Amino acid sequence: MTTLQPRADDLPRWRTDDLYAGLDDPRLSADLAELRARIAALEATFDSLGVRKGGSVATPGTVARVLDGLNDVSALLRRVSAFTSAYGRTDSRDALAQQRTGEVTTLGLPLGPLRSRLTAWLGEQDVEALLAGSGVARAHEHLIRRAVERARHQMTPEEEDLAARLWPSGAGGWAKLHGNVTSQLTGEYRGERLPVTALRALATEPDEGVRRDAFDAELVVWKNAEVVLAAAMNGVKGEEGTLAARRGFPDSVSPSLLAHGIDRETLEAMQGAVVRSFPDFRRYFAAKARALGKARLDWWDLFAPVGRSETEWTYGAGTRFVEAQFRSYSDRLGNFAARAFREDWIDAGPREGKRGGAFCMAWEGDASRILMNHSPSLDSVSTLAHELGHGYHNLLKSVHTPLQRETPMTLAETASIFCETIVQNAALERATGEERRYVLETQLLGHAQVVVDIHSRFLFERAVFEKRMERDLTPGELCDLMTWAQGETYGDALATLHPYMWAVKPHYYSLAYYNYPYTFGLLFGLGLYAQYVRARERGEEASFQARYDDLLASTGLADARTLAARFGIDLHAPDFWEGSLDVIRGQIAEYERVTGG
Repeated sequence: MTTLQPRADDLPRWRTDDLYAGLDDPRLSADLAELRARIAALEATFDSLGVRKGGSVATPGTVARVLDGLNDVSALLRRVSAFTSAYGRTDSRDALAQQRTGEVTTLGLPLGPLRSRLTAWLGEQDVEALLAGSGVARAHEHLIRRAVERARHQMTPEEEDLAARLWPSGAGGWAKLHGNVTSQLTGEYRGERLPVTALRALATEPDEGVRRDAFDAELVVWKNAEVVLAAAMNGVKGEEGTLAARRGFPDSVSPSLLAHGIDRETLEAMQGAVVRSFPDFRRYFAAKARALGKARLDWWDLFAPVGRSETEWTYGAGTRFVEAQFRSYSDRLGNFAARAFREDWIDAGPREGKRGGAFCMAWEGDASRILMNHSPSLDSVSTLAHELGHGYHNLLKSVHTPLQRETPMTLAETASIFCETIVQNAALERATGEERRYVLETQLLGHAQVVVDIHSRFLFERAVFEKRMERDLTPGELCDLMTWAQGETYGDALATLHPYMWAVKPHYYSLAYYNYPYTFGLLFGLGLYAQYVRARERGEEASFQARYDDLLASTGLADARTLAARFGIDLHAPDFWEGSLDVIRGQIAEYERVTGG
């Protein structure tokens, strides 16, 4: 029997009225007017203090005024931006939400040029003298040192200003188009019209006929939208590639390293270990194929269930399980999960007009809001734990200023992977027989996506950047590049590939190389979790938890390599990455054993 997604009406929606009563609340209009005034005042401050390339020499007083003013504006912008996007992301057809979101985007436009001016200004200062003389500067040391590095790759002030102001109608506009279009796509499935997110959710069904028919229906949806989505891809990658070259970066990857807070040696050490793990993952794919009674997997089999869960993973059961397992780690984490459920932080159910996937966004104070599209599976419960991990990270960072909280994606995934691992390991420990196979499958399915599939996305994106410098790519060329990249990572494990994954994933349309940081987060998180297990065995878990919480609170205060060193981890050493992958290799061996592979 086919089990479609649960009705959204049966699942919770996130609370928004703790900020404003609605999009037409006069208090929201007042705050938007206040934001406009504060940004104008900040622009005047920058002008009067000479915050620009070739401007004045920074003093403790001027640095304090500039950074305090930017923190003040950023806090209010985050408030109104989170509120308006909470409506737009759950219903892209809401015209008022689109209007308000556009208003916020326009209001925030001057901050891009102001940040560029700040970077150029700081890049010309005597940083050591500035840090020695200013407490505010010392509190924002990481931001200042990163600004100096970024200043080396700036265009002229006029060009940076223009690039920032054109972004909403350029790459930002294309990204918005992709999100709006894909959130409204529907396809014909066995006489029923379903959102494309629901079609994709059918990939988890036990009946192969259901999965195959849903896959075929999904491809028709993407085919019908390919012209618009290819235009969006060309627009985004064209702008990003042009700006990278204009800023003097040697290739398209280099700007992402700066943005994601790691160096090339770290990326190469990690990806080298990743490529060496592909034969192990292909053993997993082969074992799964045998478990499904097939010689090789087709794309529609990647998310197929193996084993059987004795647990009914309803949303309610999932929340109770997550809270209990979080509490087994620490009361602080358990109390955090209970608060998130009690205060309605989560929009759980899929419905038309709602964005697919899952994410967590900072809300007011130390609170967050989480969007997901729940299905009754351990994988969905793992997603809930993952996003709550982001929320816990936001909680710990909330003691700092907005500028001190700015975290690169590589480190942004640490808490989420850690929390996901807590839940999945707990499910595995209590599982036997068919349920053990089911839990191992859930773990390895996720790991394969983050290691194998993510690397295919990296290869695809790098190839698109290279070819986009010559001309626009056609939908057919994008499909060919996608299947080529999948072939490079999955090898001969799959008989059928997915040519339209470039249209599916929103990551391609936002931040450049919004892919390998997930791999970093998984392997870094697994490495930290392994240290936690050893600390627990020695009775030192409290010490680990304190250091771990401090690391999460500090992700905007230091780079990844510095923070990793606190735990004795060298990110340049292949052995660290191999050690994390060895954890997955052990799971693959156990999977082969319990599936008779």
